Amino acid sequence: MTTKHDDSKPTTARRPRASSQARIAQILAAARALLTEQGVGGLSIYSVAERAAIPPSSVYHFFASVPALLEALTADIHAAFRASLQEPVDHNALRSWHDLSRLIEQRMLAIYQDDAAARQLILAQHGLAEVTQADRQHDIELAGLMQVLFERHFELPVLPSEVDVFALAMELGDRVYARSVHLHGAITPRMAEEGMRVFDAYLGLYLPAFLPKRAASI
Repeated sequence: MTTKHDDSKPTTARRPRASSQARIAQILAAARALLTEQGVGGLSIYSVAERAAIPPSSVYHFFASVPALLEALTADIHAAFRASLQEPVDHNALRSWHDLSRLIEQRMLAIYQDDAAARQLILAQHGLAEVTQADRQHDIELAGLMQVLFERHFELPVLPSEVDVFALAMELGDRVYARSVHLHGAITPRMAEEGMRVFDAYLGLYLPAFLPKRAASI
């Protein structure tokens, strides 16, 4: 009995073509503009298509629904948060872990302040479960990057495995910012300070006040 050999080459996932990537970027830019002007309530596949000056079928080709479109935009926004955690940090300028905590929050606050779509999707009360779930999943990824950043500069104690300390710290800080957006339509300087204090205070439940600093970042 002979055995047939499979000479086919393994398939690999293909990236979207450049034209498709450009169209997706065009759609997300239109959605971002509408969110800034009208909030989530003013968003529909047809309004996005009109703003992007393309047929609705072109939007449906990439995004089957408004929640799918908003999930993609949420991922786009979180890419900016990830980039902020990957920016250089001056190790010598850090006197304690509180300095690093504040630097991280200031970077994230700057993104919220400059991006109305980020405030609408992550901080506003839109009631879209799909977007909220996507945001939480991205927060878990951000929390991992944040912990790595802390470990790069300080010797962290053993943290509980059943609680994601950094993810909860971010979520608690975001709740303060969300309250400010709900009450004032923006993150006021006072509420920005309160959010940073909440973030810092929660981390302080697990990180000692005087955390040993590494001789050099790793």
